[in-house]
Amino acid sequence: MLYLLIPFAVATIVTLFVVRSSTTHGYLSADHDLSGPQKFHARPVPRIGGVGIFAGLAACAAVMLVLGHLEARLGLLLLLCGLPAFAAGLIEDFTKKVSPGKRLLATAVSAALGAWLMGALITRTDIPGVDWLVATTVGATIATVFAVAGVANSVNIIDGFNGLSSMCVSLMLLAFAYVAQQVGDVELALWALAGVGAILGFFVWNFPAGLIFLGDGGAYFMGFFLAEIGVLLIARHPQVSPLFALMVCIYPVFETLFSIYRRRILRDAPPGEPDGIHLHSLIYRRLMRWAIGAHDARVMTRRNSMTAPYLWTLCVSSLAPALLFWDSTPMIVACMLLFAVTYVGLYWRIVRFKTPKWLVFRNAPKSEARAVAELHSQGKPE
Repeated sequence: MLYLLIPFAVATIVTLFVVRSSTTHGYLSADHDLSGPQKFHARPVPRIGGVGIFAGLAACAAVMLVLGHLEARLGLLLLLCGLPAFAAGLIEDFTKKVSPGKRLLATAVSAALGAWLMGALITRTDIPGVDWLVATTVGATIATVFAVAGVANSVNIIDGFNGLSSMCVSLMLLAFAYVAQQVGDVELALWALAGVGAILGFFVWNFPAGLIFLGDGGAYFMGFFLAEIGVLLIARHPQVSPLFALMVCIYPVFETLFSIYRRRILRDAPPGEPDGIHLHSLIYRRLMRWAIGAHDARVMTRRNSMTAPYLWTLCVSSLAPALLFWDSTPMIVACMLLFAVTYVGLYWRIVRFKTPKWLVFRNAPKSEARAVAELHSQGKPE
């Protein structure tokens, strides 16, 4: 339990300190841009929540090192390797001057360090042709760097609402911890739980009130930590399907791939250009606005916090089959295809104003409910 409680306690205290001291550093650390396509908060909020998460894991590693736990070495290596990704994101949080390309490069450096220092390499995929590529050290390194950087970036992309990415990553780490325990890898299970503890220490201040945001430092480091645990699990245990980690992370990964398709193919826009039509953005704009309202800060915060549970459910829908079929590649492939079809179908229903009725939150006044019904029947935008 120490691996869960120490990171949680330290992250909770450090994050609280960051929130309470925001009047001092807020001119640098707060997100003052309230008008962007992916901005859904009503006041400037500090966006350096990653500091508490990193501090919680560092404290856990330090305590375990002092206590003589052999597992401390893996924790220290995870922190050391993740430092470039965390630092690049944190500098962006303070300066707003680090481009997405440079942040991705820093995450790639973290992934390469993980491959070198921890042996976190993807050497099998069960995908014809790709297995031939990762059979070599160079090919395995390239594939690993690409995958880890991709997962970290995808976690950053879904970081749009209070509690969304932090709870999703916590659930994913719990899935990794369960399978690690199943195959007897106590060390990996403990550090997955440590990650959950640190993230929850941030979560209590982020959800539902949104007193602090994860920021790029937190999102990239959290995504790196998640990806490394998954890669290590596959690398250490041949009985685990090499696609298990991808199935666990399928929600943010598919969101990223689908966003690239929308921007590049459908809109002929740069893939990295931000927009306000991610699935989580549509749920906020379409479902939550109809249900709750649209104007003052209190209502905006409530709409923000009520968006995340929809996506938590989507995340769980991918984790359940992953845990059932963690040792079967054919079943995981079938589940990934089912998830993709479900995601795309749900997205197009919402974007075309044909949202399934069971998704609409029923807590609106009667007059507003009638307006929602008319909006649906006419197919008009809000």
